[in-house]
Amino acid sequence: MPTTFRVAAVQAEPVWLDIDATVDKTIALIDEAASQDVDLVSFPETWIPGYPLFLWLGPVAGQMPFVGRYHANSMTVGGKHLTAIRQAARRNGISVALGYSEKDHGSLYMSQSVIGPEGDVLLHRRKLKPTHVERTLFGESDGSHLKVVDTHLGRVGALNCWEHLQPLSKYAMYAQHEQVHVACWPAFGLYKGIAYSLGAEANMAATQTYALEGSCFVLASTQVLSAEAVEIFASTDEQRALLTPGSGCSRVYGPDGSVISKPLDEHAEGLAVADIDLAHIDLAKMAADPAGHYAKPDATRLVLDNRPKSPVITPGGAVGPLFPDLDDSIDEPGNTNTAA
Repeated sequence: MPTTFRVAAVQAEPVWLDIDATVDKTIALIDEAASQDVDLVSFPETWIPGYPLFLWLGPVAGQMPFVGRYHANSMTVGGKHLTAIRQAARRNGISVALGYSEKDHGSLYMSQSVIGPEGDVLLHRRKLKPTHVERTLFGESDGSHLKVVDTHLGRVGALNCWEHLQPLSKYAMYAQHEQVHVACWPAFGLYKGIAYSLGAEANMAATQTYALEGSCFVLASTQVLSAEAVEIFASTDEQRALLTPGSGCSRVYGPDGSVISKPLDEHAEGLAVADIDLAHIDLAKMAADPAGHYAKPDATRLVLDNRPKSPVITPGGAVGPLFPDLDDSIDEPGNTNTAA
């Protein structure tokens, strides 16, 4: 297992509410990352088909025109769109951490998948509890989705957005000896100047704290909001005032909390790239390891129930694989229509 490798956090705008076009853009960004010798590239929260900004702009009645489109443009784990992305990862020999809206029959989930360089899915999880109005569109998950997995690049985990404000969830991840963390965020142009807690400064502070507390490298990926996107979601001047173009803030943090990638302009699309050395984690943990030598289990302990929960239990029932195996063919980049 290498201890030094290159990572990149995507800062870009999805093709809003268009799964085909956003998957094509995803594959192009994977190709771009691979051309820069990146070993792991991460994408923002619900990158496909874009964060549902409409949830925050008015009453539920006004959201209805978007809900059907959002369902129709959300990915299934065994569908052609995710298969095309897995094939792109395999073709480039790169690992991909993807945030997307996952459709499971009649329910949607805010999901993250980490795909290995052979196209296999190494980690799949769903946001434990969607934040505020997100709960009108997305379902919840359980403690089995707080997990860190072994990969060829080390121990990798992921959380979405304000899961980084949940102290117990964070500690559950730290205790699994996470080395590389994927922090998926939406666009920060929502309620800018109105709700400080939703902005880039506050949420990057939470991400930086995660790196410092967990003594791990953190890839923070964000979406960019264009003036055209504002017009997609806002139909009145009152709604337009709630969305601010720009607000991208992607970066990579080191295990000491420092920013180790070059800054990108908030309106720009690109990759926040950094070379990391896992050996630096030992230096960080020497001072403070909150789930190791710096813990005080005689005073405080966490109970993590990591058993999967299902609304239906069928004893003895066969459970098939969540993700199908990739076939031997590799599609051309961007060709989502012929994916298996």
